[in-house]
Amino acid sequence: IAHQPNDVIRKIVLTIDTMNPTVKNVEYAVRGPIVQRAMQVEKELREGVKKPFTEVIKANIGDAHAMGQKPITFFRQVLALCSYPELLNENMFPEDAKNRARRILQACGGSSVGAYSASQGIDCVRQDVARYIERRDGGVPCDPDNVYLTTGASDGIVTMLKLLVCGEGASRTGVMISIPQYPLYSAALAELGAVQVNYYLNEEKCWSMDLSELERSLAEARKHCNPKALCIINPGNPTGQVQSRQCIEDVIRFAAKERLFLMADEVYQDNVYAEGCQFHSFKKVLFELGPEYSDNVELASFHSTSKCYMGECGFRGGYMEVINMDPEVQAQLSKLVSVRLCPPVPGQVLMDLVVNSPQPGEPSYTTFMKERTATLSLLAEKAKLTEQILNTVPGITCNPVQGAMYSFPNISLPEKSIKEAKALGQAPDMFYCMKLLEETGICLVPGSGFGQKDGTYHFRMTILPPTDKLKILLAKVKEFHQKFTQQYS
Repeated sequence: IAHQPNDVIRKIVLTIDTMNPTVKNVEYAVRGPIVQRAMQVEKELREGVKKPFTEVIKANIGDAHAMGQKPITFFRQVLALCSYPELLNENMFPEDAKNRARRILQACGGSSVGAYSASQGIDCVRQDVARYIERRDGGVPCDPDNVYLTTGASDGIVTMLKLLVCGEGASRTGVMISIPQYPLYSAALAELGAVQVNYYLNEEKCWSMDLSELERSLAEARKHCNPKALCIINPGNPTGQVQSRQCIEDVIRFAAKERLFLMADEVYQDNVYAEGCQFHSFKKVLFELGPEYSDNVELASFHSTSKCYMGECGFRGGYMEVINMDPEVQAQLSKLVSVRLCPPVPGQVLMDLVVNSPQPGEPSYTTFMKERTATLSLLAEKAKLTEQILNTVPGITCNPVQGAMYSFPNISLPEKSIKEAKALGQAPDMFYCMKLLEETGICLVPGSGFGQKDGTYHFRMTILPPTDKLKILLAKVKEFHQKFTQQYS
């Protein structure tokens, strides 16, 4: 075989210039440069490099089990039984766990969680989800055919955005998202080449939604794109607010008037801590507003196994429910989900257990309730603790963490540090968080990764570390902030 002469230079097909340009616009701060540096620092510590700290504390991501939260016993028992059905013959598992596992296995191809399921999800799981939604919403009916099991809530959100995006130039789809936002939204919109339409939450009023701000944002956007959808995260990520019922009503009326498709990200629905706060699902409020709204407003809502008291992010379980979707579009949605075959079956099993947990009188009920309550009350305690300690630091103000798993405090940065950051081409709060990591081993995400009002700076910090570690973390942040302010003033 004749060899090519050396002077024939191999042409690379895929280069940074020939790749999909929308992918280059994608940014995801929660696992961005700061986290990559944190992993390097961990490696350096393992290799014996001397640092002013002995471990990296990752408070950057809502990963409960990685932060020491214990899994719910009943969930893991049923998952074990489903994964290895031989265990059904053992006496070590309670009867209700075995019954759940048998029912789920019967619904799986060849009685194995290793088989594909229907693309929309296992039938009996979707029925259980529908019954859960009916109970949660005080009897508002839910049709299992409108329930789609998903690979975490993220998968459902991206799928819905895919259906919504079309048009070119001034008719290109715009999607309204809250600022600060969870970067999944901006990343998905960038990848789909849609127009991101920002509306700002009101930090002065505990990150509440402001109707006049929605109106401003929409009017502004209509000059250059076609806004079709409005996304809401409730309870809020990264901002930890819980929307009032009145606020949800206002948003629904606004969406009806302006003909916007509503997307309600409700993955933190059990994470509500503050006195006087309560979770209201968008669906429940929509139906309580009567048929003028409940027959017309299009809504997709999302839930997941990753947050709340479960924290089972690795299983990638979730669901979405669609309301008032055009039947022809729904047929297209079913086609779209069939292309990726099905969501992970263990994640579907877990979703089933979340919506169909042990009931009074069943052997696992007492332990389940004890574990669930303990997890949620510990999170409530840590939410309070975080807010209180951060508010003792001059130059840091933190709104109450009413729900979810994060605080998003406002930090005042000295002018000198802002100038130095800009000279390095960094956002000032990224500069701050990088310094914090290098000096204390604490990994937080800068507010710039979520979006914020110009001239304001924040960081997002999870409330998930164990209480003793959280206290150390907060003390270190306090000490660092004072030192940083002094150094740059």
